[in-house]
Amino acid sequence: MSCISKLVLCSKLNNAQEAEDERCDLNIKNNNSSHHTDLNGEERLIVRRGEPFNIILHLKPGTRICFLNVVLHLLFPASSGPLPRKESDTQVSFNLCNSTVDTEWSASAINNPSENTLCVYINSSPNSPIGVYSLSLDQEGQKTHLGQFTLLFNAWCPRDAVYMHNERKRKEYVLSQHGQIYKGTYKRIKGTPWNFGQFESGILDICLKILDENPKFVSDADKDCSARRNPIYVTRVLSAMINSNDDRGVLVGEWYDFSGGVHPGAWIGSGDILHKWAESGPVRYGQCWVFAALACTVSRALGIPCRVVTNFRSAHDTDANLVIENLYNDNAEKISSDSIWNFHVWVDSWMTRPDLGPEYDGWQTSDPTPQEPSDGVFCCGPASLRAIKEGELTKKYDTPFIFAEVNADVVDMLHLSNGEVIRFSGSTKSVGCFISTKAVGSDERHDITHQYKYPEGSKEERQVYEKAQHHNKLQQRGEEPGLHLKIKLADNMILGSDFEVYTVLTNNHMEVRTCNFLFFANAVSYSGKRGESCGFASDKVEVLPGEDATVNQPVTANLTLLNPLPEQLQDCSFTIEGVGLTDGKPITVKTGAVGPKEEAKASVEFSPSSSGSTVLLVNFDSNKLSNIKSFVNVVVKEGETN
Repeated sequence: MSCISKLVLCSKLNNAQEAEDERCDLNIKNNNSSHHTDLNGEERLIVRRGEPFNIILHLKPGTRICFLNVVLHLLFPASSGPLPRKESDTQVSFNLCNSTVDTEWSASAINNPSENTLCVYINSSPNSPIGVYSLSLDQEGQKTHLGQFTLLFNAWCPRDAVYMHNERKRKEYVLSQHGQIYKGTYKRIKGTPWNFGQFESGILDICLKILDENPKFVSDADKDCSARRNPIYVTRVLSAMINSNDDRGVLVGEWYDFSGGVHPGAWIGSGDILHKWAESGPVRYGQCWVFAALACTVSRALGIPCRVVTNFRSAHDTDANLVIENLYNDNAEKISSDSIWNFHVWVDSWMTRPDLGPEYDGWQTSDPTPQEPSDGVFCCGPASLRAIKEGELTKKYDTPFIFAEVNADVVDMLHLSNGEVIRFSGSTKSVGCFISTKAVGSDERHDITHQYKYPEGSKEERQVYEKAQHHNKLQQRGEEPGLHLKIKLADNMILGSDFEVYTVLTNNHMEVRTCNFLFFANAVSYSGKRGESCGFASDKVEVLPGEDATVNQPVTANLTLLNPLPEQLQDCSFTIEGVGLTDGKPITVKTGAVGPKEEAKASVEFSPSSSGSTVLLVNFDSNKLSNIKSFVNVVVKEGETN
């Protein structure tokens, strides 16, 4: 790309005389049509990021245009938000060039001498913050305001984070103003028509107002406006702002007393609610399908592909243990807060997830119905559908809560007057079924249960649930799945004498992991200056996962150690010991000789004698390598009684 760095507008009467343009035509009708925003009307310019639009400068009679290598600079400044800054990408300035560039803000021009016009093509960056922009012309310091335009996300642009390659889906999830929302029970599913109306008069302004009313904008407008480039951020803000629990959000939730407001079942579209909110604040009342419908309207208005989703037999896991615990007293009265709803409605939005990795791109679930706080705010998501289906509960945002909604296990328990709790029933298959959304291009129901979970009762579904439970426990302890390394020193260290230093390598994955590690030791002075090396070791070890075990049930520990030396090891042995694991005694297994670069292997069986969290200590000994230690965390469960 080469830029036309100098441009001059010259009068026929005087080549040195600068002429002003008479007016700027934003070419709204043609631009809005090519940017799929024509349904918004022709009152304002609304374009999608990463795609060129053109404006026409109508010059005064007698003005001619000369493209020269010298004379005059022509710049186009554009800014958005109350505090536009270059560092926040809310203020940009770009030169006139030979052609536009599809990766950044740029401009090019075509001269039409017969009509005395200059047609300027402008391309915005596909990563620009969305919002209202002011556009100007800067001619060697002389600025002329050209007009305003609104910039939206662009599902038609391959470089945009919300790009959707299928045209039928773009028409459904961005452009369609009508839809079906499914309610009822899983035995009697009924579609209810809804008017999203994202292109109705005034709706886009209200959607932008919602962003400007959010507490993050109020506390730091510069940071918030800059973050509006990211559909993940915008979707999470909308999840909080559609409900009014923490802020001046759109809708008040109510499930019992509807006096003083509109019954949630009376609404038939989003427009009326949004207009009422813009005029007088939070609107009374809504329930899950109304919250979801509003979120869909606002998302589509801003350019984010969005669909409304209904989950039948939807779990509400209040204590975040992935189990719905139905606890009853001996009068058959329920005394627990977990619940299963006949149905619950949320939205899926389409976007990439650079924060998680490309395998998590695609549909992301968010839920604007206020159920549980997330980071101190009543919002939920966006969570990747892939992460939900695969039980990857450490992937943000709020994946454990949504996973439980579609795949929690159910336990029915009786709390007796003597304090004893008896489990009398339960199910692994009753939560999350017939997950539904409107089909693309028709009013038929499309079942998307398979996108959220593996078939109930299948091997894959049970494996995912077990992995999810494991990840959930780690998350509640503030840990991440992976290999965690700690350095430990012997307790009986004596100044001037040798002492033991060993590593504790914990595997928080569900599978065995092989690890290569190098261990260095250096003397360090009190000032932090490093001295000479005083120790070195290297090894390749197979680390068992931190597993659950059961009291009085035999457990086998598979032990492996690689001989790093170029010579044979003699008299090799493994010894294991653990409180509550080996009956207070070490268990030793001899493995004989191990050749150079070969592995010593042993299997040791033991039976835990008490429940709780404990540590299994492993020691390796030989004639040339000794006191090689490792640990693994073990959780011992109580055995089930018959």
